[in-house]
Amino acid sequence: MMAGIWFSLPYSTCAQIVASVGGDGKTVFVNGDSPKDRHRSTISSPSAALSGHTAGYGSDEATSGSAAVSDPELDQIVRQAAERHDLDPALVKAVITTESNWNPYALSRKGAMGLMQLVPSTAERFGVGDPYDPAQNIEGGTAYLKELLDRYHGDLKRSLAAYNAGPGAVDASGGVPWYPETRRYVRKVTNAYFRSDVDHPSTLTGFRKKPVRREVEADGSVVFTNE
Repeated sequence: MMAGIWFSLPYSTCAQIVASVGGDGKTVFVNGDSPKDRHRSTISSPSAALSGHTAGYGSDEATSGSAAVSDPELDQIVRQAAERHDLDPALVKAVITTESNWNPYALSRKGAMGLMQLVPSTAERFGVGDPYDPAQNIEGGTAYLKELLDRYHGDLKRSLAAYNAGPGAVDASGGVPWYPETRRYVRKVTNAYFRSDVDHPSTLTGFRKKPVRREVEADGSVVFTNE
């Protein structure tokens, strides 16, 4: 299975368990300081060059344009946000590709903004002060995507449908709503996700590559690893 998937451990401890993947692909969990509340973004622009300027419910096609940051910068932003919120970076990238085609200044007809097409209410809820800032937008969109995956117990299709059409529509229909746009959206994101060059779990919460074991390092630090 994949080395890039991030997940939480049901381990009770006074410190937060932080996941990381080393250069050799090994997934390691170390007890560290608890991260900031995921509902408030404190991420700022990675460079001064980002000046200027769904989850959009029912987000439509956004305006086109060129990205203001290089691919390595965006890749790093995505990976860091995915790590903070225990998500697969490939899934976040699939959502961005479908939502905005990597245009940080994308704006839909319905007001969804930026790389992950956040509507104003979602941006405000997740502490995104500037939805056209790639780092803030990805942080907010990733936090929201994680919330939806938790809500639907890792059901990818329902979570993506809720990202597009809103949880209310998903709950009312008992699954993916019969909206043509939402069904196309779910299909596009899942196709992009499963075309990426990594293996994927059937669900995105509670996933375990191998049984996790607890080890104590020579310096007394506790490490949890599934390798």
